[in-house]
Amino acid sequence: MIHRPQPSATRALILGLDVLLAALAVVAVVQAPPGRTWAATVVAAVLVGVYVSGRRAVRVHDRPVDTPRGAWWPDAAWIAALVLPWVVLLWISPAALWLAFPLMLLEMHVLGPRRGVVAVAVTTALAVAEGLLVQADADDPWTGFVLGPVLGAAVAVGVVLGIEAFVRESQTRQRTVDELTAVRQHLAQAERERAVTDERARLARDIHDTLAQSLSAIELLLRAADDAVGTDDEKARDLVGQARGAARDSLAEARRVVQDLTPPDLDRTTLVAALRRVAERQPLDVAVHTAGDVRPLPVPVETALLRVAQSALANVAEHSGADHARLTLTYERDTVTLDVVDDGHGFDPAVVGAAARASGRGFGLPSVRSRAAELGGTVALETSPGAGTALAVTLPVEEP
Repeated sequence: MIHRPQPSATRALILGLDVLLAALAVVAVVQAPPGRTWAATVVAAVLVGVYVSGRRAVRVHDRPVDTPRGAWWPDAAWIAALVLPWVVLLWISPAALWLAFPLMLLEMHVLGPRRGVVAVAVTTALAVAEGLLVQADADDPWTGFVLGPVLGAAVAVGVVLGIEAFVRESQTRQRTVDELTAVRQHLAQAERERAVTDERARLARDIHDTLAQSLSAIELLLRAADDAVGTDDEKARDLVGQARGAARDSLAEARRVVQDLTPPDLDRTTLVAALRRVAERQPLDVAVHTAGDVRPLPVPVETALLRVAQSALANVAEHSGADHARLTLTYERDTVTLDVVDDGHGFDPAVVGAAARASGRGFGLPSVRSRAAELGGTVALETSPGAGTALAVTLPVEEP
């Protein structure tokens, strides 16, 4: 446990005891009976010396109230060494009775609430006994010699217990504040890590759906151009031109991904026109259709649908063996749906998914699902070996 510095309330109590004890020791010397002044001075000096030595050894001013107290050494030994000269000074000068109060306060703080109460009771008994046996005359009422020390003891116990209870409550609140601060810092760190993870996932999706797919399309176009060289040079040049155009678009996509801006295919054009541009860059026949009332959509929705189309068509061109594909954009009142259908050889989702996980590839479909989930949409996939593939992505659209 890390102990906190002594709170100001307890420090004020200890500093007050220093001043009060020194002042009352002087009063005991000054009010000593004639002929006992020197003896009172010597005993008072011993008392103050023991007090100062104990303060340095025990360092009660630095001791938190929640630490164990009341050990026989040095705590109890210091208190006993103070009580003995006080009793002698009390026998020499009755005014030393006033020293009982700061002694009781010190006993409570040094010995703790249990042993401190016992020490206060002993000090009270000594003060009462001295008053009744030494100072009281036959005509003096005994109640004053009893009630004075008893009330002083009660006040001392109450003051110290109250101050220490206040200090403990303050320390508890401070610990609670520290814990809340630590939790807040932990949550802030977790939020930062989550933001970093989300940003990495976004970049991974954008790179997969743009750069990776564009590079795959370029590779397919150049492969087809290489096959056409020597047999159909005109077709080869046309395919190389398409590859160069795809490379330029990839460069623009890379810049847009870094800047997190709208895809270049959507710059100054509609989503349908952008889908047609994407379809024209594919090394297979892709038709684009619409259904419903065509209207502008929110930029995040249009961006997500365009990325999904890019990713899906790239997978069709690379893996399906299809000759034809169809993009259908269906506008409804509060949703928009993009269907991507091909006539390829299809696949078994369970088998292909397991193989993709084992090879560390297959980011396309998870990327599509992630994009749809971010916008509150759904993804449906229908495919089987030899029957082609149909992918449908539905996104909600808020009414303007």
